[in-house]
Amino acid sequence: MAMSVPKAPGFMSMMKEGSRYYAGVEESCLRNIEACTEFAMTFKSSYGPRGLNKMIINHLDKLFVTTDAATIINELDVNHPAAKLIVQASQIMEHEIGDGTNFVILLAGALLENSEELIRLGLKPTEIIDGYNLAAQKILDEFLPTVVVGEVKDLTNVSEIRKPIRTALMSKQYGNEDFLADLVIKAALSVYDRESGYFNVDNVRVCKILGSGIESSQVINGMIFKKAVEGDVTAAKNAKVVCYTCPVDVQATETKGTVLIKTAEELKNFSKGEENVLESQIKAIADSGAKVIVSGGKYGDLALHYINKFGMMAVRLHSKYDLRRLCQTVGATALTKLIAPTAEELGSVDAAFIEEIGGTSVVIFEQDLKATKISTIVIRGSTDNLMDDIERALNDGLNTFKVLTRDGRLVAGAGACEIELARKISDYAETLPGLEQYAVGKFAEALQSLPVVIAQNGGINQQDILSLLLSSHQEGRHTDGVDIGSDSAAVQNSITNSIMDLYLAKYWGIKYASQVTSTILQVDQIICSKPAGGPKPPQQQGHWDQD
Repeated sequence: MAMSVPKAPGFMSMMKEGSRYYAGVEESCLRNIEACTEFAMTFKSSYGPRGLNKMIINHLDKLFVTTDAATIINELDVNHPAAKLIVQASQIMEHEIGDGTNFVILLAGALLENSEELIRLGLKPTEIIDGYNLAAQKILDEFLPTVVVGEVKDLTNVSEIRKPIRTALMSKQYGNEDFLADLVIKAALSVYDRESGYFNVDNVRVCKILGSGIESSQVINGMIFKKAVEGDVTAAKNAKVVCYTCPVDVQATETKGTVLIKTAEELKNFSKGEENVLESQIKAIADSGAKVIVSGGKYGDLALHYINKFGMMAVRLHSKYDLRRLCQTVGATALTKLIAPTAEELGSVDAAFIEEIGGTSVVIFEQDLKATKISTIVIRGSTDNLMDDIERALNDGLNTFKVLTRDGRLVAGAGACEIELARKISDYAETLPGLEQYAVGKFAEALQSLPVVIAQNGGINQQDILSLLLSSHQEGRHTDGVDIGSDSAAVQNSITNSIMDLYLAKYWGIKYASQVTSTILQVDQIICSKPAGGPKPPQQQGHWDQD
């Protein structure tokens, strides 16, 4: 009689108790699609100029009121593994372009939502992936270059660079885009290296001062710090600047020593010795021509006495990051010891003075436009949250300028580019003989959904605006986009109204969205290990020098 062989235990019997396992299209693929679609739905209402704000309270009880998707996902702790993939794709988009995070999230969400319909109709995930990859490749290689409507060739031409910067700001600060665009252009051009074409976003600093309104914001060529001076001298013009990373005080000895003092005369002479050494050090600094001393450490009372005696201005900066930036602004070298600087180590500033802005005392280091390497945008506003949102909008505008230094090509904004690409890819889908045509057609629908979201957030009927856009593009008006300024469904010429988007923003947005969609659709099993017991280890704190 044959011996009965026991059946192999199931997969779950190999895992620890408390582990979770999902397999098959229904349990894994559709579950992931549902989570990602819900995640994308959260950001839908924040897309476009009329997007609504989200109120986020993070784990430190800090309040954020913003439409910026990058800020929202940074403060949210997304736990679902598939949704995390979309978060990572949008973060890569933020690093690459500095904007367009919401574009990636919504396009990936629309692609996954459409893929669910195809799966329920009987298509396999691999067939959908092939169709999506085919559509994305066709768009990036052939169709996207054909919808380019202009190119910024001269980055010093204000009227040329104004259009894409204004469009980027409009999606965050609708109504203030013209004023803020002027601030961004002025700050960016002051630090832009025309010879090498180099531009660093970090060279434009932001200082937020509470009070007044947005219209009171201004650009300063140089740096501004919210603090007062240490000594009596409050202003200096055409002055030499010396920077120290050490305290400006009596130097402590490296080893301890014992001094035997027998008479009162010896006691007087002992304290005088320290004073004479410090006085000679400060005098040597003054003799080098320095009129402004900037230190990352504290100023001793005796040192301040001698600094006032020799008529020098003393400023203390708590952040070494600010000190390093100031050295770059004035052209100085940061010294680690309290010694007299050489001519090469000294920097120079046109004017350093203390001023009061909105009741806040500030120290301003102002530099000539040609000599400056750092500029500062002073933001004014009624609340901290408002100023934070303006700062995020300005950052998007500066990143737009940075992208223009790499590739100046522009496409029509207001959803015109997406509708035109959708029309082209929809026509292409009809020429395909296999099952890929269904997935390629759904890719076109996903692109169509983006201008529809812009219109919905502006209170415009979805069906009316979609039919208007499709008909105008079929008639050959390829630059017509959504007119959110109208009460009813209407289209506008994006070129005439100077609404233009970056070519690279669309290129990388479509690329990342299609790639993350393919990654999620390829998942057929989800295996979750049992979480480790005990308290969680403390999270690694950020480095103090990284802002």
